[in-house]
Amino acid sequence: MKEQKIQRVKGWWLIRLALTIIGKKGLAELGKKSMDARKSQEEVLRTFLTNSKDTVYGKEHGFQTILEAGTNEELFDRFRKHVPINDYEMLRPYVERHKNGEADILFPGKPRMYATTSGTTKEPKWIPITGQYYQEVYKKSNQLWFYTMIQNKPKVFYGKTLSIVGKAIEGAAPDGTVYGSISGIAQRDIPDFMKVLHTAPADVFHIADYKARYYAIMRMGIEQDVTLIITANPSTLVEMQVNANEFFDEYIDDIENGTLSNRFPIAGDIRKILESHLKPNPKRADELRRLKVRHGMVLPKHYWPNMQIVNVWMCGNTSVYLEKVRNSFPNHTFFHEFGYFATECKAGLVLKSNTLDTVSFGHKTYFEFIHESELDSPNPRLYQLWEVKKGERYCPVVTTSAGLYRYNMTDLVEITGYYNQFPLIKFIQKVNGTISLTGEKLNERQFIEAIRTCSHEYGLPLNFFVGFANPERSNYRFYYEFVDQTVSQARAEELTKAVDAKLKEYNSEYAFKRDSNRIKAPDTSLLVKDSFEQFKAACIEKGYRDGQFKLNLLMQDEKRQDMFNDLVKK
Repeated sequence: MKEQKIQRVKGWWLIRLALTIIGKKGLAELGKKSMDARKSQEEVLRTFLTNSKDTVYGKEHGFQTILEAGTNEELFDRFRKHVPINDYEMLRPYVERHKNGEADILFPGKPRMYATTSGTTKEPKWIPITGQYYQEVYKKSNQLWFYTMIQNKPKVFYGKTLSIVGKAIEGAAPDGTVYGSISGIAQRDIPDFMKVLHTAPADVFHIADYKARYYAIMRMGIEQDVTLIITANPSTLVEMQVNANEFFDEYIDDIENGTLSNRFPIAGDIRKILESHLKPNPKRADELRRLKVRHGMVLPKHYWPNMQIVNVWMCGNTSVYLEKVRNSFPNHTFFHEFGYFATECKAGLVLKSNTLDTVSFGHKTYFEFIHESELDSPNPRLYQLWEVKKGERYCPVVTTSAGLYRYNMTDLVEITGYYNQFPLIKFIQKVNGTISLTGEKLNERQFIEAIRTCSHEYGLPLNFFVGFANPERSNYRFYYEFVDQTVSQARAEELTKAVDAKLKEYNSEYAFKRDSNRIKAPDTSLLVKDSFEQFKAACIEKGYRDGQFKLNLLMQDEKRQDMFNDLVKK
């Protein structure tokens, strides 16, 4: 036993030493590059344009002409004039050519993989991940990320790491290029010396049934001394605790006998791999039994008393979910903000555990920003990285080495300060009709199409409809004003079930979050006649200008939802 403890301590120090060496190098580069944001942005943009000037997109948009600029200001100006602000649908035709085997379309060669995410239409986005982008933005920055954890909590890697990610590989494009979860790929490719820290092999994320997957994750995790949890959505922490409350006794039996319960549907090949990592552990089983006798409901602070860091999103809507479980962890646990990033762009890293601020990596991505006051403008002013002001809110427009040129992130972020000359970013919410309770990015267009399709199929024509996200209930509420005012509540709820199913078809991430119960079933309300007209009149009375009045049909807005609640049939 003493020899095992010595080996464990030696392993901790080796991990800490390796990450410190790698991390200090990344931190030094960030410090140097952030001293001159203008120069760093010129360097990164010139590199992207030089690498892609001979591609289809590069030739169509005059990359060579842009590169002939003599100064950085001229370079930025030419880039704005030659390349439009893009959304994914504008880039989709180029991505489709890559998917079907063509090289040198958006960038040299072909992508290393695709990361799929929900789009604004029923078709998902296929976000290309190039080798350069993966190496620079994910692999190297992850090493710096781990180093920052050690700086904040030196004992963070003294125990095991429980991370919950998507499947690394889910399938392949027509040309054979794989697609899957970038988080799964990143977890798979962590340094070999860190893989021993995982509580379970990556095969656990391939379990199809959500309850079975959470059971296996928690059964293997709760047996061990976990000191770090990594999962983007704090709603996952809620589901982990729900699973633990429901199956704690089963965990104990499995841990005592070294088994994985047969009551859960787990494919045979996956079960075989997971069971190869298990052996009887009656000592831990007894510890867990005593915890239940002592506490009744056993919480993470009881079975993981040495937890150092929980790494999750805490900005925007996600804070609602975090508050549900924050007190379930030990008082000494640090909650480390996951940072501002999406499938399309990892903007930087959060370096400190006591802040929500992402340090933007201006040496990895070219940034432009649209001020919130101009989000609806057809020709907004674009601010450079060094021009944004603390306390102001903007929508980022990014250019990456993975072929996203002047890509509108449709996010609202706040500038909270600066790391030398690189701004600190905090995510506020999605904009332009996109709502995200827990990462699903449900778009207004998807919602409208689902409502219209289902109301037609069910023979329930509508005069008006609107939907609201409700973070407190972790669901959506759909409001209908039917042409036939005699439509019953029960019939309207049937329509809602159909719309819910259609949204799952249109949006894979919505389907994933609904099936895993992180988003609950939507609620239904019936509106009185002329509800929109009454709502508009009430808004104008409050000072809205009639000629500028706008209403998104999918929102997260408590004040407007309260106004519609006043228009619900009694």
